[in-house]
Amino acid sequence: MFFLLSKSVAILLPSNILVGLALAGVILATTRKKRAGVCTALVGTMLLAAVGWWPTGNLLTHALESRFPPWNGSRSAPAGIVVLGGAVNSRLSRDFDQPVIGGDGGRIVALAKLARAYPDARIVYSGGDASLFGNEPPETDFVYQVLDSLGVPRGRVLLESRSRNTAENAAFTKELVKPGQGERWLLITSAQHMPRAVGCFRRVGFPVEAYPVGWRTPRQVELGAPEAFGNALARFDSATHEWIGLLVYWATGKTSEFLPLP
Repeated sequence: MFFLLSKSVAILLPSNILVGLALAGVILATTRKKRAGVCTALVGTMLLAAVGWWPTGNLLTHALESRFPPWNGSRSAPAGIVVLGGAVNSRLSRDFDQPVIGGDGGRIVALAKLARAYPDARIVYSGGDASLFGNEPPETDFVYQVLDSLGVPRGRVLLESRSRNTAENAAFTKELVKPGQGERWLLITSAQHMPRAVGCFRRVGFPVEAYPVGWRTPRQVELGAPEAFGNALARFDSATHEWIGLLVYWATGKTSEFLPLP
């Protein structure tokens, strides 16, 4: 039930809601409730402007990405590495019969880099079918093909193909690798997603060290107006989705705390 609800709510993009609010106001203004319609349209338009012409999305994103700093490799070698899915678009990969890397391809790059740097570390890639109706191939069906092209032996990487969301990533990966007491494990995911991911792993009793990748904002957040209105809306949608995810996961007990820190 939680999975179906979370995926259904995710379809309702905040920017689409704001556009709908403005359009509803315009329609309402043609009826007897003209004043209410004008006010509604004005509010929707102003909120859209705030999202598209102000650095709203950048600020929301940066607040998440700055929670965990880049990993410090000066310590001893990790015992294992967990890479969360999201790098491979399974639907397009199936359609074109070859792996299609998406915007989170940095996760795969980091996997290859760390596999060479730590030849004795255990590695697991966690990512199943995250589609709403469960009718797409699991992402892990295409991971080995990507690793072949990067020169990473298939035997180095275990595949966890059952998980459909971050909470299941944590639970099923712990079940698969059974981390030993005191072992150091790295967790690779996008910087924006890292707080929620770390919270989920802590919740199931799997301590991990954050290895964030795929930053969307610089170290010093940019406060100027975005260059493209559409890109700003997409950034706002992505960040809002993650903040809502943090809240829902915390409220339902799937993370150890609302906004984890290192």
